[in-house]
Amino acid sequence: MDQYYKIAGLTVKMDSFGRTVEQATPYSCPPCESPQIVIESNWPEMKAKYPYWPDELGEYMATGASFYKQLLDFGGMMLHSSAVVVDGQAYLFTADSGTGKSTHTKLWLEKFGDRAFILNDDKPALRLEDDGWYAYGTPWSGKHDISVDTRVPLAGIAVVERGEENSIEPFGGITAIHAILKQVNRPKQKEYREKLLELLDKLITQVSVWKLRCNMEPEAAEVSYQAMSGKGRKI
Repeated sequence: MDQYYKIAGLTVKMDSFGRTVEQATPYSCPPCESPQIVIESNWPEMKAKYPYWPDELGEYMATGASFYKQLLDFGGMMLHSSAVVVDGQAYLFTADSGTGKSTHTKLWLEKFGDRAFILNDDKPALRLEDDGWYAYGTPWSGKHDISVDTRVPLAGIAVVERGEENSIEPFGGITAIHAILKQVNRPKQKEYREKLLELLDKLITQVSVWKLRCNMEPEAAEVSYQAMSGKGRKI
């Protein structure tokens, strides 16, 4: 049965089940005759490739891939990251799984209390709009389903590495592009790959990107916030 959702500012039609529907419920909206995105899961075809995945997980992964591919048609993309909001600004922390993205954003919640919340803990959507870049919560929000259905201006992105001491510095050029490209949904179709690379180039040039080395102690939140918010030094 087709269901309708408002995700990243777009009307989405999706027929799904289980975990995907549960996490999408907060995004439900009235039916629409002309949805902007129509998600048709290809999990049955993917199942042969990933036979060890439960059906609910496979459906969740397949629908997310379909949404984020089509999001490229609307100036948007996914970044595998944990997105925290402080004082109405979104800060994204991206890295390979297990590096400590979620651990780091929890430090921000501890530091800023009611001023902060997690926008999405796994796959926030980013969109380039008329007045700049915005981050959105989405139903594809990780195993703990931490996400908020809202739109927040994007203040910065940090590529996270573990380190003995906390430090942060501006990060750009080809190295930064490669680091972020590892953490995005990369469709196989040439036209979508081209759209992704064009959008990624704009993201790198229009949004402050940082290299964060941190030890996951409370000081790490202070160090990253002071730089990324512009409080500590000029960006």
